[in-house]
Amino acid sequence: MNGHVFVIGLGLIGGSLALCIKKEHPDATIMGYDVSEKQSQLGKMLGVIDEIIDEIPKGAARADLILIATPVKEVERIIELLCDVPLKDNVIISDAGSTKLEIVKKAACLKEKGITFIGGHPMAGSHKSGVTAAKSILFENAFYLLTPEKDTRIEDVEKLQDWLMGTKARFLQVMPEEHDYITGVISHFPHVIAASLVHQAEKTSLKQNLITRLAAGGFRDITRIASSSPEMWRDISLHNKAVLIELLQEWQNEMDKVTQMLQEEQEVEIYEYFFQAKRFRDEMPIKEKGAIPAFYDLFVDIPDYPGIISEITGYLAKENISLTNIRIREAREGIYGVLDISFQTEEDREKAEQCIKCYTNYETSMGL
Repeated sequence: MNGHVFVIGLGLIGGSLALCIKKEHPDATIMGYDVSEKQSQLGKMLGVIDEIIDEIPKGAARADLILIATPVKEVERIIELLCDVPLKDNVIISDAGSTKLEIVKKAACLKEKGITFIGGHPMAGSHKSGVTAAKSILFENAFYLLTPEKDTRIEDVEKLQDWLMGTKARFLQVMPEEHDYITGVISHFPHVIAASLVHQAEKTSLKQNLITRLAAGGFRDITRIASSSPEMWRDISLHNKAVLIELLQEWQNEMDKVTQMLQEEQEVEIYEYFFQAKRFRDEMPIKEKGAIPAFYDLFVDIPDYPGIISEITGYLAKENISLTNIRIREAREGIYGVLDISFQTEEDREKAEQCIKCYTNYETSMGL
């Protein structure tokens, strides 16, 4: 396919979508806009986009496809702006926001003008942000949810999927309400719970100073999504507040049930509670991408001596294996510690494990 594609928002998602389209449709011209001039310039310099656009109306008027890859509140503002811009009759507009119902409602003004808007949500991400983190492989095998309305033409949905073919994502069509409920359960609500656990630990740490020191291991893992952008999650929470309020009420009922089991020392029920949770969790696909970015961690048992970290990273560099984060979980004099290395993909983690086994005799294990 050829034509002009206008990507609004040159962060991780927008930049990666641009790269996917360039790879699959080399004859297309990729135009890019970002509120940060630096991001736009980096996008052009890195070859993510072909042309920098300094004002949204200029790029929108020329576009055959417009992709809005900004925070959800900004998506609404941009849609309002596009409603007042002269656009091509056959242009398709989509977004990449984490909520859909409010955005689709906002796009009614486009529909009134005969412009096709199809909500979108590529369910993939990374620990990194910005256009420099953009990758054409980011969405491979990830679910890409589309929320066309009932009267959206099938050929328009197919055309959008053709434009996005280079993502190698798995497209699913759902209603906007269904999208927001599903993502509320598996993404938005867990972020609220993770943040609440951190708040609870912080309050407890005021009277028990060991909390901070001992929370450095598994607690960090189960709450790591709480380190996500506060601005982004403020907007998502307000956009999907009805679903979140419903889920929070259900959660309170669930906690009341747990409280009662503990008060009455219901041993069988408590066992079943944990057993059923373990069974359902263990049956979940391990390698499939979901709504929350996966953390591909490799744990390496290492001896405590100077230079051990540079030794390990040196082996990885020698094999051209990129890592996204590295930290020591435990290191005490005279005993083995645990080096926690995070990778962008499952493939990188597997390569790293083979690399370390090749060069050393250190034990390794993968986080699940």
